[in-house]
Amino acid sequence: MGREFVDLFDGWAKSYDKTVSGEDIEYREVFENYDHILDSVVEHTVGPNVIEFGVGTGNLTRKLINKGYNVFGVEPSMEMLKIGQLKVPEAKIQDGDFIHFKSPNTPIQSIVSSYAFHHLTDEEKDEAIKQYRDLLPKGGVIVFADTSFEDQKAKRKMIETAIASYHHNLADDLTQEYYSEISTLQSICEKHGFEVKFEQKNKYVWVMTAKRK
Repeated sequence: MGREFVDLFDGWAKSYDKTVSGEDIEYREVFENYDHILDSVVEHTVGPNVIEFGVGTGNLTRKLINKGYNVFGVEPSMEMLKIGQLKVPEAKIQDGDFIHFKSPNTPIQSIVSSYAFHHLTDEEKDEAIKQYRDLLPKGGVIVFADTSFEDQKAKRKMIETAIASYHHNLADDLTQEYYSEISTLQSICEKHGFEVKFEQKNKYVWVMTAKRK
C-alpha cells in the first residue's frame, strides 16, 4: 500500500523542498514546473471539503488552504507529517495511506494528491479508486498529479536517458516504483464510473482529473 517507501520519505523529509525547487539535478526535470503543476491540481479541485493523500511537506496543502478549501490530509511518513503540520497548521493531517485511512465525518467533494500515487501497484490503484467512488458524490473529482507514461516504450526511453545521464538514483526510482501507463489509469477510472482526462505538465508528470458520473 506504498508503506514500503516510508523509510525513504522519512529520510527525505528535511531536504524534500530543496529537491522540488530544482536543487537536485537528477530530479530537476521531474519537478519542472512544480508550482504550476500544484496550481493545476488546485484549479481542478471542487469543494469545500478535500482529502489530500501524500501530504508530504504540505506544499499542495498550503495552496488548497489559501484557496479556501477544508483539507483533510493523509500521510504515512511521520517525518513528512510533522513538517507538513508545522507549515500548514490549518489542515487536519493524520497518519494513513491511499487505502488505509480514517474517512472524515463530513461529505467530501474532491480527492487530490501530488507525486505519490505511484507508490501503489496497479492492483492497489484499482482498489483505491473503487473506495474513492464510494466517498465522492456525483460530480466529485479525483485530481492526481504524478509521473506516468504513455506506454512501456516511453518508460524505457526515460530510464535509458537517466542512465545515459548518470542519473542512477532516478533510473532506479523509475525501475523500482509502480509508475503506470496512462491507458491503465484510464481503464481503472472508467471501470469505477469516472470520466477521466489527462494533461501532461512536463516530461514525466501528468495531471489526471477523474469526475464521478
